[in-house]
Amino acid sequence: MIVKDVKGSSEKAYYVIPEDADDLFTVRRIIEKDDQVISVTSRVIKQIKEYSRPEKGDRVKIRVALNVEKVSLDSLVDRLRISGIITNTDNDLVPRGAHHSLTIQIGDSITIDKGREWQASEIAILKRSLSNAASSFILVAIDNREAAVAKLSGTHLNIIQNIYSGYSGKRYPQHSRHNSQDTFLGDIARMIRSIDRTVGDTVDTGVETRILVFGPGETKRTLYNFLMTDKPSISNERLLIVNGVDVAGEDGILVFLRSDSAKDVMSTSKIVAVSKIIDEIMRQVQKGIPKYAMGMKEVSKAASVGAIESLAFSDSVYSNAEEDTIIQLLNKVERQGANTYAVDSSTDMGLRVTSLGGIVALLRYHVS
Repeated sequence: MIVKDVKGSSEKAYYVIPEDADDLFTVRRIIEKDDQVISVTSRVIKQIKEYSRPEKGDRVKIRVALNVEKVSLDSLVDRLRISGIITNTDNDLVPRGAHHSLTIQIGDSITIDKGREWQASEIAILKRSLSNAASSFILVAIDNREAAVAKLSGTHLNIIQNIYSGYSGKRYPQHSRHNSQDTFLGDIARMIRSIDRTVGDTVDTGVETRILVFGPGETKRTLYNFLMTDKPSISNERLLIVNGVDVAGEDGILVFLRSDSAKDVMSTSKIVAVSKIIDEIMRQVQKGIPKYAMGMKEVSKAASVGAIESLAFSDSVYSNAEEDTIIQLLNKVERQGANTYAVDSSTDMGLRVTSLGGIVALLRYHVS
């Protein structure tokens, strides 16, 4: 999650941008009733003319400040809904004192002002999200015919699109193969820059996103050289060729995330941490070692005696427990020193956690 201090605020306020499902849940845990949140939203504004009925109205974007009354995640854990009363706005046609709901999704920005100094526990939650900032990667699975570009933020995967080289005549003229390859590589470079969020953008993350290139053949090395010499070039500290994945396109992205190569080059990634949790649970199941918990009932019992070492949950857990109950459980587990991770169905890890009851945990010791 991107977090910045808000300069000039009367009280301590933070500007945040959630980058994955875990970050959305972090924001949900931080925002409380009577906090003030500021974000861009849309609202229907009707023009009322004299001696006539109001027109249907237009939906326009506005920036509003809300005094929070209620905050909740939807069942898919990909949106955060904040309801409250409008206290300020940049549009004179929007009345102050009216009720409104903000919908915050991954990548949306929001300013949180509590009207007081933040508590140590609240700051700790934000710092935990910052410690995972190195979990952001751009993945490129390429061969001489196609390439897929994806952004991995924490445990959320967004595959942008497939780009085709025209080598088989699908996109570019066959009689100009050299120009076709340059156009192909140029399209990939533009796609990478369009989703790249690094130092120098509008928001400074403080951490540069790494770019991982993989796939069969030598096209990945051709792309590497192109990115190193294209203007503006990408530094070699950020760009890395990964061997051991011989599939291109969208399938190549998914194969890479399951590979040992991913665990080696993305050791700081949250998705690798979740993968290790699941792999260790599967190992213990096979060996008959009972130092794990699956499902809300078992995890809650383990948390009650402080036995949890690390925990992962998916969106399906909300079908078995109330949102407030889950938040109380996570707060308790983190106070005990455990790590918690939210995953979604955009990756294989999220589907695996769902199949194991929606929430799993590794334990420090066996709980009967």
